[in-house]
Amino acid sequence: MAESNFVDYVKIFCSSGHGGPGSAHFLRTRGVPHGGPDGGDGGRGGHIILKGNKQLWTLIHLKYTRHLRAKDGENGAKQLMHGANGADVTIEVPLGTVARDAETGKYECEITEDGQSVILVPGGKGGLGNDHFKSSTFQAPKFAQPGEEGIESWKILELKLLADVGLVGFPNAGKSTLLSVISAAKPQIADYPFTTLVPNLGIVPLEGKKSFVMADIPGIIEGAHEGKGIGLRFLRHIERNSILLFMIPVDSQDIRKEYEILLNELRQFNPELLDKARVLAVTKTDLADAELTRELKKELPDVPSVFISSHKKLGLNKLKSMLWNELNQINTDYI
Repeated sequence: MAESNFVDYVKIFCSSGHGGPGSAHFLRTRGVPHGGPDGGDGGRGGHIILKGNKQLWTLIHLKYTRHLRAKDGENGAKQLMHGANGADVTIEVPLGTVARDAETGKYECEITEDGQSVILVPGGKGGLGNDHFKSSTFQAPKFAQPGEEGIESWKILELKLLADVGLVGFPNAGKSTLLSVISAAKPQIADYPFTTLVPNLGIVPLEGKKSFVMADIPGIIEGAHEGKGIGLRFLRHIERNSILLFMIPVDSQDIRKEYEILLNELRQFNPELLDKARVLAVTKTDLADAELTRELKKELPDVPSVFISSHKKLGLNKLKSMLWNELNQINTDYI
């Protein structure tokens, strides 16, 4: 997933179609010169519809298509003919896309399944023809109902990546390196902060044709929930993960303290994130000897943990097994 191609936030203007007016026609034929009302109903205005597409990973196709307008419904006609409905506009989006009202920020819907369709902005209803208004005491209504107007509004679409395991850590914790080693993903890797500027996804294979999806997001810094660094923009991607894999380098001054800082950033952003399963990976353990490793194990927080080295490929099988077992406990679909 190239950096320039990843877009996870767009603001779009949606205009649904107006409903067509009903007809106020009266039956007029050679044999019936003064017939009753036979005006048909107007057609519905076109909807703006969101539809899930599992083949999409980004909202980039909407980046330069900011204005979406559905067609108006057609007028009702004589002989009770119903006007055609206005053509809908269907927006295909990746799974995990959330729609909000741009003015109020109110949540409106979330697309989580392939093929799932949700009407984001409904079209106006078509007006009733004069045939609907006739009665035994009012046999010749000369009016029909106008169609409802469509709706115009700005919407925000946000993408939350659907992944089984989300990597959480400070910049340079080794998240991108781990993803590149245990999956086919090729994230940008360098020895400076914020190498990862966009989320990366990788499929982690296991024996027996089993696999799970891992997501690497830009590093979090203390104060990210207040907008510091670049982690705030991407914290929402963690909301869709089943497991949070905390990654802290072995040469950290205080592993437990770093873990608590990361945990606090998630708590401040969304307290519900703390309800997710957690695993701790102490990275870059090729830099530590056996004695230091034994001492560090005594000081780790009370979560399932493993010491790994992506560079030397140490502890990676144990990590994958640990994550797989955690996923099995959360969701029996993995068994």
